[in-house]
Amino acid sequence: MAEYSPMMQHYLATKEKYKDCILFYRLGDFYEMFFDDAVNVSRELELTLTGKDCGQEQRAPMCGIPYHAAESYIAKLVQNGHKVAICEQLEDPKLAKGIVKRDVIRVVTPGTVTESNLLEEKRNNFIMSIFKKGIFFGIAVCDISTGDFYSAEIKEENNFERLLDEISRYSPSEIIANEMLYDCGEEISKIKERFDVYISTEDEEKFSEETEEIYMQYALSDDKGNIIKDLEKRPFAVAAINGLIKYIEDTQKTKLEHINKITIYTITKYMSLDINARRNLELTEKMRDKSKKGTLLWVLDKTATSMGGRLLRRWISDPLIDVKEINNRLEAVKEFKDDIILRGELSSSLKGVYDIERLAGKISYGSANARDLNSLKSSASKLPEIKNMLVNAKSGMLRKIYDDLDTLDDIFQLIDKAIVDEPPILITEGGIIKMGYSPEIDELKTAMIDGKTWLVQLEAREREETGIKGLKVGYNKVFGYYLEVTKSYLSQVPDRYIRKQTLTGGERYITEELKELESKVLGAEEKVVALEYKAFSEIREHIKSQIQRLQKSAMAVSQLDVLCSFAQVAEDFNYCMPEVDDSGIMDIKDGRHPVIEKMLPSGAFVANDTYLDKDSNRVSIITGPNMAGKSTYMRQVALITLMAQIGSFVPATSAHIGVVDKIFTRVGASDDLSMGQSTFMVEMMEVANILKEATANSLVVLDEIGRGTSTYDGLSIAWAVAEYIENKEKCGAKTLFATHYHELTQLEDTLEGVKNYSIAVKEKGEDIIFLRKIIPGGTDESYGVHVARLAGVPKAVTQRANEILKKIERKNVLVNKAQEKEDKKQVSGQLDLYNFKLAEIAHELDKVNVNELTPIEALNTLVKIKEEIKG
Repeated sequence: MAEYSPMMQHYLATKEKYKDCILFYRLGDFYEMFFDDAVNVSRELELTLTGKDCGQEQRAPMCGIPYHAAESYIAKLVQNGHKVAICEQLEDPKLAKGIVKRDVIRVVTPGTVTESNLLEEKRNNFIMSIFKKGIFFGIAVCDISTGDFYSAEIKEENNFERLLDEISRYSPSEIIANEMLYDCGEEISKIKERFDVYISTEDEEKFSEETEEIYMQYALSDDKGNIIKDLEKRPFAVAAINGLIKYIEDTQKTKLEHINKITIYTITKYMSLDINARRNLELTEKMRDKSKKGTLLWVLDKTATSMGGRLLRRWISDPLIDVKEINNRLEAVKEFKDDIILRGELSSSLKGVYDIERLAGKISYGSANARDLNSLKSSASKLPEIKNMLVNAKSGMLRKIYDDLDTLDDIFQLIDKAIVDEPPILITEGGIIKMGYSPEIDELKTAMIDGKTWLVQLEAREREETGIKGLKVGYNKVFGYYLEVTKSYLSQVPDRYIRKQTLTGGERYITEELKELESKVLGAEEKVVALEYKAFSEIREHIKSQIQRLQKSAMAVSQLDVLCSFAQVAEDFNYCMPEVDDSGIMDIKDGRHPVIEKMLPSGAFVANDTYLDKDSNRVSIITGPNMAGKSTYMRQVALITLMAQIGSFVPATSAHIGVVDKIFTRVGASDDLSMGQSTFMVEMMEVANILKEATANSLVVLDEIGRGTSTYDGLSIAWAVAEYIENKEKCGAKTLFATHYHELTQLEDTLEGVKNYSIAVKEKGEDIIFLRKIIPGGTDESYGVHVARLAGVPKAVTQRANEILKKIERKNVLVNKAQEKEDKKQVSGQLDLYNFKLAEIAHELDKVNVNELTPIEALNTLVKIKEEIKG
């Protein structure tokens, strides 16, 4: 069999190292793909599939893209879940001896994209590594475009559920798992079912527990900013960190200076929000279409910078539980809200600040061009005025931001002195360094300008000497400078002209004088381009050495932006400053749902009060018809609590919020048939998780527990769940419990922590009006048929439903009267209404025909019933 060509042999050897990637192989001005890569990519990107001679009988399938357009094609492939390895030419083909030297310079994966046009401005692009050992987990998370790096250990109870919560917190676009986790098919399947994320595995040895390199290369701190010196006590976090660092180094092929700090936090530092709570409360994306509009983020986001937008998203995902930290934020928001002039001026200045975090990343990566440095200069020019606005700040948080805000004056001056105001995109073609920055560059630029003046003078002189009016000096890359003469003047061309090229309409010539001028001009141009590139690279390297200053200022600006956004939203929608403490009391006056209120006309939303505490108001049983507003009310309480704990003002006239450690929600039917689980099964799994995890400091929102099964089963489960949560020793969480089982209202009489509430309804003939108002006391009316009529169910169906309803209600009245008589006769030890045996015996007796029963059969039936009761 014939050998592959040398170029194809190198391609195949490179592809062997990057089997899981699509290999972009640089040939001239194109990136080419071969064999299976070519077939797959041509189909996905709708490219023409061709072939290339490769030394074999059959041509190798091939498709290619222009190198300058690669970014958009890479983006599509990465979005489709592929990794792309970029194999670049490492030497000038003109100078190469034999085959051009090539190697992979970078691997682009969903979690390692750095190009700003491929990233969402106000969203982090996280990559997460997960290390599993036994039943414990270590996680490490990084956004390589900004340098954010976090790590934690999960080693308590229900560890896998907690892992899912952490994945939900960050929503990574890529996960790297160690072999132990990846080989656990059930757990990987659950992650894939719940998250749209690219998952791959790396060798176990990359997840080492060595700490020396981490200590040397990174500043380590805990979630309070304290320096960590006992990394050895966090082996699971260390393994995850090492796994992620190794993966980033392997794919990026360079040391990223802007990733210089790792925050190792405890997962109890923030309010715990499980995946269901994040989804049901629609914090950052809608359940239905994953969009931002209609979420809490949509309401609160008035940020002026990309950095502020990303920080706001993180704050919403990570509500605080430390009362002091929460109140620090609230005090800063109050200061901005009370000072409309300061807020307006600050917001205006912030609009002029570009994405310093991601610019720092590009500088560190070595991909920043002159326009990026000008964006940094423009941002730095705003920092002194922003800092000056905070000089009289009173709140502790704003004072700290003032101290942390480095105005980067030296960096501004360097870029301002060196880089032209409107540089080209490419940094390899000159035209980027200002006159006055480098004497050497200035001298050559003068020579270029003078040389071009000489060329103009030469053209005028030659026209005069030869009498050729149409003579002109031209230039192309093949011949350099030349004199062009049209056919009508060829007879006037002097002997000293040397013919270089014949055209259809004339001739091109050169002269000795022209060649001398050319060497001066072109020589100067080449030198200027090389010197400008060198000067630019030195400037970029200097700024790279100041990356930590840039990141510190970026964080200060981000915090100001979010606090300013909170203040603006509070002003726009008339929010109040909540009183936050550890009292365990939740007292909200005229609370409103922040999202629905924004969507409705001003003043249309009906406000409601809420009172929960740790004593006699722990559980609120809420009854009332569908569509009346029970779910909206319960979600609004959860959202107001969360808003208070991220440091935002809240939609209410007043609010006293005792900090909650966790929020749980069981709302709506979230069944997933593809997971092979019914609505009821999913509901029970979620309830089981809540009962295991909720504490006396948690807030639980339960909507229609038990409706996915039979009435008696559902009522029994709902009743037992309510009793369990109310019990201080077992749980004692503050709970909002909406139900259609009106029997649950009886719990108020038997359990001290339960209070009944209902939705006020106004009846008008056969019609009803939902007043959306929560009032004390239960209700035994469901108004289901009325709701069906409102929903547009045909009149014939609703009329028939009314008839059936009345029959059932009459039957129930007769049964209840008979039961009341029985209850009076009942003595201790007799059967109660909810005993399933009674239902079975009644069913058996119903089958007996008394008229045909013999005495002995009657006796046998009685004995059988007695045995069943004993059994």
